Amino acid sequence: MSRFLYRLGRGAARRRRLTVIVWVVAMIGVSVAGSALGGAFSDDFNLPDAGSQRAYDLLEERFPSASGGSANIVFRAESGTLTDAANAAAITETVEVIADQPHVVGVVAPDAEQGTLSSDGTIGYAAVSYDTPSFELGLEPYERLETAVERGVEAGGLQIEIGGELAGASAQPETSSSELIGLLAAIVILLLAFGSVVAMGLPIGTALVGLGTGIGVITLLSAFVSVPEISTILSTMIGLGVGIDYALFVVTRYRQNLRAGMDPLHAIGVANATAGQAVVFAGSTVVIAILGLWLSGISFVGMMGTTAAIVVAVSVLAATTLLPALLGFTGHAIDKLSLPWVRRRARRDAVGGEPKANIWGRWGREVERHPWPYFLGALAVLVALAIPFFSIELGMTDDGTAPPSESRRRAYDLLSEGFGAGFNGPLLLAIEIDDPAAAQQLPRLQAALADTEGVAAVSPPQSNEAGDAAIMQVIPATSPQDHATTQLVHTLRDEVIPAATPDGALVHVGGGTATFIDLSDRITQALPWFIGAVVVLSFLLLMVVFRSLLVPLKAALLNLLSIGAAYGVVVAIFQWGWGASLLGIEESIPIVSFVPMIMFAILFGLSMDYEVFLLSRVREEYLKSGNNVESVVDGITTTARVITSAALIMIAVFLSFVTQADPIVKMFGIGLATAVFIDATIVRVVLVPATMVLLGDANWWLPGWLDRLLPKMDLEGTENLEPDPTPEPEPVTVGAAD
Repeated sequence: MSRFLYRLGRGAARRRRLTVIVWVVAMIGVSVAGSALGGAFSDDFNLPDAGSQRAYDLLEERFPSASGGSANIVFRAESGTLTDAANAAAITETVEVIADQPHVVGVVAPDAEQGTLSSDGTIGYAAVSYDTPSFELGLEPYERLETAVERGVEAGGLQIEIGGELAGASAQPETSSSELIGLLAAIVILLLAFGSVVAMGLPIGTALVGLGTGIGVITLLSAFVSVPEISTILSTMIGLGVGIDYALFVVTRYRQNLRAGMDPLHAIGVANATAGQAVVFAGSTVVIAILGLWLSGISFVGMMGTTAAIVVAVSVLAATTLLPALLGFTGHAIDKLSLPWVRRRARRDAVGGEPKANIWGRWGREVERHPWPYFLGALAVLVALAIPFFSIELGMTDDGTAPPSESRRRAYDLLSEGFGAGFNGPLLLAIEIDDPAAAQQLPRLQAALADTEGVAAVSPPQSNEAGDAAIMQVIPATSPQDHATTQLVHTLRDEVIPAATPDGALVHVGGGTATFIDLSDRITQALPWFIGAVVVLSFLLLMVVFRSLLVPLKAALLNLLSIGAAYGVVVAIFQWGWGASLLGIEESIPIVSFVPMIMFAILFGLSMDYEVFLLSRVREEYLKSGNNVESVVDGITTTARVITSAALIMIAVFLSFVTQADPIVKMFGIGLATAVFIDATIVRVVLVPATMVLLGDANWWLPGWLDRLLPKMDLEGTENLEPDPTPEPEPVTVGAAD
C-alpha cells in the first residue's frame, strides 16, 4: 500500500496541472449533472413491518384520499371571533384560493360542527388534504400556500399561519453562515499551526474541492433515490472537518520531510506513503462505520450514513491525489508568506535545530512518571460525564421546537392554545375490514378509545367507498414529544385495540407521531447490535494494523467511554435543559432517535483517526528502539501538536453548526464537538499514554500463530521508498532559490 501511495503522490505532483484540472472538472460536472437531473431531497421515514408503516400502506391501497400529505391553515381573530362577517369572508376567500391549487383534493374550513373551531371561536384551522405524500410534493405547494395566506392577511383582522405535515417537510435550513464560521475558524487555527499562508491554504483548498465534489455526488444521487434533507447539513459538517484534517496530516509530514533534506518530489511521495496511508486507513474506518448504519434496517438512517460516507471517501481521495498535485506547485515555497514567529523559529533551527522535548514531550514525561493518577482521574471524568446517558429518552422533535420566527411554530402554538397540547400530534387509525359486519361494530372501538386515559378526543369511523377500510383519528392529551404520548401508543396497540377490535377487522396505529415512536423503538432495538458490529470490525482492523491484541482492545474501550461521555453531555443539555437556553432551546426535548446511532458511527470512525495517527507514530518509534516508554513519549512529542490542531478544527466546524435553528443540527453539533474534544484531550493525551505506560511491552504482544494468519499492512510506510531513478520531465519547485 505504501509503495502504491508513494507512486500515486509522485505521479500527481509530476502531472499536477492535469490532476487539478481533472478535479475541477469533476466537481463542476457532478454539480451540474445533479442540478440538471432535478435532484431533490425528501424525508421518507419508511419502516418495513412497523405498525405505522402498515397503516400507511393500507391507506395507500384502500383509502388513497387519506394517504396523501396534509397542512393546517390556522386562523386567529385579532378582534371578535372567526365567525364575524368580515373575518368569515376573509377565511372563505383564502380557503377557496387554496382549494383550486394543484394536488389539493379537499379543504375543510373552520367549523364548530367539524371540530375545527375552538370553543371560544377565536382560533380555527382549515385542514388541507393533498393527493401525494408531503415528502414527494416539493416546495411549490407550500409556496402557493404562503401566497394565499399573504392575501388573507392583507385583508386585515386575522393572523394566519401555516402548520402541519407539509410545513415541517418544507422547512429549509440554511447552512451557509455555519460553513463560513467554521471555515474562518479553521483558517485561524491552521495559520497558528503552520505559521504560513501558503501552508494554511493547501488544506483549506483541498477540503473545499473535496466537499464540493462530494455534495455534487449526493445531489446527483438524490435524483434517483430518496435522500433525507438533513443529509446535506450532516455531510457538510463531516466533510469540512475531515477534509481539512486529512490534508493537514499530509502537509505536516511533507514539511517534516523537506526539513529532513528530501527533495520536494520525494518528500511528496513519502508524505503520501506515510501520512497518506494513515489517512486512507482512517478514512476507510470512518466509511465502514458510517455505512454500518444500514444494519439498522431503516433506509432513512442508512441513506444518511451513505451520504456522509461519500463525502469522507471523496475527502480521502482528494488528500491523496489533489493535495500532492498542489504540493507539486509549491515545492520549497510551502512556508512562503510566513508569520514573524515562524521566521524566528526557522533561524533558530538553522543554527541549533528544534528541541525534541517540546511542551507535549514534557507532558508525555509527566504522564510517564505518574500513570496511575492520570489514568484514574481521566477515567473518573469520563464516567461522570456519561452518567446522564443512562436516563436518555429517545423521541422526535416537532414544530413546537422550531424558532418562533417560523410560521409552523406559531401555528403549533395557536393549535395548542385552541385545541390542546396533543392536537399537533394526532394518531391515525387505519382499519382493515375483511367482514362487512365488523364495520357496524366500530363504534364500540371508538368508545373504548375515548375511555382510555391520555386520550383527549376520538373521531367517528369514516369508511371508504368499497367498505373494506376505515379511518379514525385519536387526539392525545399530551404533546407529540411527551413521553406520555409514547406510552399511550403502546397502550393502545398492546391493550385497548386488541380487546375492542371486532372480529373481521385489523387496526393499525399510524400518523406522524406513531411513525416517530416506531422509529425510536426500532433504533433502540438495533443500536446494541450496531455498536457491537462496529466495535468488533474496528478491533479486527486495528489488530491487523498494529499487530497487537491489547492496543485495539484498549482503543475500543476508550472510544466507547468517550462516546458515552458525549452522549451524556447531549442528554444533560437537551433533555435535562442544562444551558439549553444558551443554544436557543426554550424547553427540554427528547434526544432525536437517530442521533445516537449516527453519532456513534461518525465518532467511532473519527476517534480511530486520532488513534491511527498517534499509534502509527508510536509503533514506528517502537520498531526502531524497542523501548515502549520512549516510543510513547516520542509519539506524543511528534503528533500531539498536529492532532490538537486537527481536533480544534473539527470542534470549530461542528460548533459552528450550533447556530442553526434546527434542534437536530444543534444536537449533532454539540455531540460531535464534545466527543472530539474529549477524544483529543482526555483520551488521546492522558488515557492512551497512561495505559500504554502501565501495560508496557504487553501493548505489542500478539500470539505467533495469529501473527502468521493476519495479513500484513505497513501503516508506518517502512517499505523501501527510494526516489524513482527515472529523470523528471520538468522541475517541481516554485522558486528554487528558497
